[in-house]
Amino acid sequence: MIDLSRAAAYRDKILQNCSRVIVGKEDAIRLVLVCFLCSGHVLLEDIPGTGKTMLLRAFARTIGGAFKRIQFTPDLLPSDLTGINFYNQKTGDFQFRPGPLLANVVLADEINRATPRTQSALLEAMEERQVTVDGVTTVLAEPFLVMATQNPVESAGTFPLPDAQLDRFFMRLSLGYMTREQEMGVVARPSTQAVLEELEQTASAEETAYVRAACQEVQVGQEVLGYLMDIVEATRQDGRLSRGVSTRGAIALYKAAQALALLAGREYAIPEDVKYAAPYVLAHRIAPAGGNRAGTAERLIRELLDAVPVPLESV
Repeated sequence: MIDLSRAAAYRDKILQNCSRVIVGKEDAIRLVLVCFLCSGHVLLEDIPGTGKTMLLRAFARTIGGAFKRIQFTPDLLPSDLTGINFYNQKTGDFQFRPGPLLANVVLADEINRATPRTQSALLEAMEERQVTVDGVTTVLAEPFLVMATQNPVESAGTFPLPDAQLDRFFMRLSLGYMTREQEMGVVARPSTQAVLEELEQTASAEETAYVRAACQEVQVGQEVLGYLMDIVEATRQDGRLSRGVSTRGAIALYKAAQALALLAGREYAIPEDVKYAAPYVLAHRIAPAGGNRAGTAERLIRELLDAVPVPLESV
């Protein structure tokens, strides 16, 4: 039996604490929380200055655990992420110096500025929850969350993420602009960095473990599952797409619906959970036939959602 009040209290702690830093973006914070509860990773894509890094920093402070930030640049090496074995002259032996990937929350800032070789160093950590250095494998501690940012506007000197790595991200999100009133409040307040420094951890590791486990107990009825598969199959059959959603994408959408249902105070998922999560979970996993443009992909997913019949009843 799921303790819905406990899950609701956990949700409120996360949303309220992060909203002190990022104003008017409760939906984005909720989606980042969904990714975290589903053991997924987040790709935050938006123009500079919209608060991407601050959102991720605020979330990391709220959930606690070890936090590391990596500024991706063209000269970054894979060993800068995973760590190295260095020779200690005092002991006369090699010692492992862990890289920033050996943390609970990793902020990969401007990930598309690193070379493909360095980007690929993330793959094993994101999917297998481990890093290998000189043939020795180190298992990463849980929870483990990679939150990456990239600027889709400026393409000079960047290396687009390959499809294999894009598929490792549970969701791709965008913050967008605040409303006029919200932005006026942010402009007039003390620096956002000062507000961020005052944030404290509000969710314990025990609470996180409970809510994560509870997400897996949320019931998904056959009608809802059938609706989910209708959406997935529609991406594979649409002539405007050269590649549809994979099975990994279908699994991600299923998990997202479970987490959204729990955060909404339900022990069961409904079609609206699937429909709400679909653009964020699926858009970066498809390839429009005319070229993989993010805006086009999201628009096509929303058009497919409008065309797929929604079940009238589901439990």
